[in-house]
Amino acid sequence: MAILGSKNSDQKENSKEVFHYPTSKNALLIFTRNPELGKCKTRLAKTVGDEAALNIYEFLLQHTVAITTPLQVDKFVYYSVKVRENDVWDASIFRKKQQKGDDLGVRMQNAFTEVFEMGYERAIIIGSDMFDMTANDLQNAFSQLEQNDFVVGPAEDGGYYLLGMKTVKPSVFNNKTWGTETVLKDTLQDLKSEKVSILEEKNDIDYYEDVKDIEAFQQFLPIHLDNKID
Repeated sequence: MAILGSKNSDQKENSKEVFHYPTSKNALLIFTRNPELGKCKTRLAKTVGDEAALNIYEFLLQHTVAITTPLQVDKFVYYSVKVRENDVWDASIFRKKQQKGDDLGVRMQNAFTEVFEMGYERAIIIGSDMFDMTANDLQNAFSQLEQNDFVVGPAEDGGYYLLGMKTVKPSVFNNKTWGTETVLKDTLQDLKSEKVSILEEKNDIDYYEDVKDIEAFQQFLPIHLDNKID
């Protein structure tokens, strides 16, 4: 799944909370892991190695920054383990928060609840590893959410890369086997009585097969895996 995060540590958010005035009716929530050697893209690392996996993940983070920065919405980055003050996420553009909860569903529900309590009317959550996503895709998702109660971006692996809503629906976050091919199906079942927009299916980056034929990633692959695109 594109928005899987690692389990929280007991560390608390270091940054001081400040009063926040929404500048938009829309909030974008970005769930991310801290880029650390041996701790990110572990399934990809089994084939390409820890260093290449880290380089690929940092490249994906830069891509996510690039496609989200231009959006005229308020942007929040939710860190999986610890908030970083000086990193790829410019604090003047992205408000930094800590994920809270023992599993992905709880953490997502808490994040949505938090921004709706701030006064936002629409919120969308994404991961930070979607090379196949553009700023236009995200703008379209917010546009779809104006006309629908929920918006879902299906991932090829049976999960989803994007989820948007106007109000928290707890069942969407409960009783899911996160990281498996059943997540999308079970989520859509929870939303069967709601007005839902289904976006174009996309592929996230989890395995070597997801990057081996994409030119942008060739620079990061070990020589013995070099699969140059003609």
